[in-house]
Amino acid sequence: MDLHTFLFYVLTECALSLSPGPAVMLVVAYGLTVGWRKSIFATLGILSANLIYFAISATGLGALIVASHTLFTVVKWLGVVYLAYLGLSAIFGRPSPITASRLSVDNPSGWKMWFSGLTLQLANPKSLIFFMAILPQFVNPAAEVQAQMVWLALGSVIPEFFILIGYGALAGRMQTLATQARFARVTDRIAGSLMLGVAMMVATLQK
Repeated sequence: MDLHTFLFYVLTECALSLSPGPAVMLVVAYGLTVGWRKSIFATLGILSANLIYFAISATGLGALIVASHTLFTVVKWLGVVYLAYLGLSAIFGRPSPITASRLSVDNPSGWKMWFSGLTLQLANPKSLIFFMAILPQFVNPAAEVQAQMVWLALGSVIPEFFILIGYGALAGRMQTLATQARFARVTDRIAGSLMLGVAMMVATLQK
C-alpha cells in the first residue's frame, strides 16, 4: 500500500464518518443530554468496536464471514434486530442508548456510555459494509497484511475520533434544549425513524 492509496483511504474514511449514521446519532444523543465531554465515552466505545473489526480482519476471520453465507446472514439479521429495537425504543420513548428524553433523566455512567458505543458499532451496518466491502480494496495481498491493518486502523480511528468529538461538541451547544420535553421527544422520533430506515437498508443487503 503506497502513500497515495493510504491518503485516499483516509479521505474515504472521513467521508463515511461524517455521514450521519447510528454512531453519529448515539454521540449526538449523549452530547445533547450529558454534554460533549461525557459523550467522549461513547466515542471511545465506538472506536473500540472498530479496533475489534480491524483485529478480525487482520486474522482472516473477516474473510471467513464474507465467504460464509450462513455467518453473513446471522451477522446481518442480528444487526437488523438491534437497530430496529433502538429505533422503536426511541420512537416510543423507551430506554435506549439514543433515547434523548430518557438519557437526560437516567444520567448514564461513563462505563455504560462506552458499552453502548461498543455494542451499537458492532451492529452498525456502516461497519459491516466498510469491513466487508470497502476495506479489502485497500489491502495489498502481496504485502504483510497485519502491518497494513495497523496503518489502516490508525487512518480510520484517529480521523473518526475527532469527527465524532465534533458532533458531540455541536450537540453539547444545544444541551439546554434537551431539557425541554417537547424537543427531546421530537429528537427521539427523528432518530428512531432514521434508525428504522437503516435497519431496513441492512435487511436488503446481499452477500
